[in-house]
Amino acid sequence: MVILRPVRSFKMKLSIFNISNFRVDGGAMFGVIPKALWSRQVSSDENNTIELSLNSLVIETADRIILVDAGWGDKQGEKFFRHACLSGGVGLTGGLEQCGYRPDDITDVIITHLHADHCGGCFANVPGGGTRALFPNATYHISRVQWEWANDSNLREEDAFLAENIKPFEESGRLNLVEENGEICPGVMVKICYGHTPGLIIPVIRYRDKQFIYAGDLIPTIAHIALLWNMAYDLLPLVTIAEKQEILEEALRNEHILIFQHDPQAECCVLTETPKGIRAGVRGRLADYL
Repeated sequence: MVILRPVRSFKMKLSIFNISNFRVDGGAMFGVIPKALWSRQVSSDENNTIELSLNSLVIETADRIILVDAGWGDKQGEKFFRHACLSGGVGLTGGLEQCGYRPDDITDVIITHLHADHCGGCFANVPGGGTRALFPNATYHISRVQWEWANDSNLREEDAFLAENIKPFEESGRLNLVEENGEICPGVMVKICYGHTPGLIIPVIRYRDKQFIYAGDLIPTIAHIALLWNMAYDLLPLVTIAEKQEILEEALRNEHILIFQHDPQAECCVLTETPKGIRAGVRGRLADYL
């Protein structure tokens, strides 16, 4: 895990909002972990689905307003969303408004990866064909590894990498391909991971004397903190385990705070050491840690 170097004092504000809840198969979310175990942590319905959230983060610095991920969007039809069972949440523009921003205010969008539930909201269909940018003044930051991987696609992920979501980024002329770990701006860095999908970005934010890790799909919920509790969606499970271990050990040692993208019950937590390994300690809302 890379630790941010000290930076000059500057204004920063962190906000989080849930675009929407959705449902996925519980077995897919926990891979090889038996339901007899994961069902003690997360409840499922009669169809074996569990509820997840879509938490997006807004980072305001002295001169930047950065959005992390933009949810599903609405470019696909009813058939596409039939099994997602979207519910709740405040929507993308509604969430931004709740946090005090308009879409035009966003200067940067960090896309953790190009699966549909993370990038689809950046562009919307327009009557007669084509798309419009929801964030017309924003630069889009995507790792080069993920960009090349998604555009080449593969059988395993082709249902998640949708051309109508990906093509507009290139056409916008505002795409920045991130080559390696480093800062997007002072206080905001990105770490590139490979286990879930090649080029997954994990944003790391230094806020005053604290460090926040937006865990994304590497550690989507509190239940996924345990090293072996990983998603069937991960392409390289052993790499996921190694990446999680590095981040969790660093976070435990330095009291960093994890922000969860898909946990409907807890936005954040600190970590604690237990006889079974690193687990969630005090958990709560992002505002509790600011």
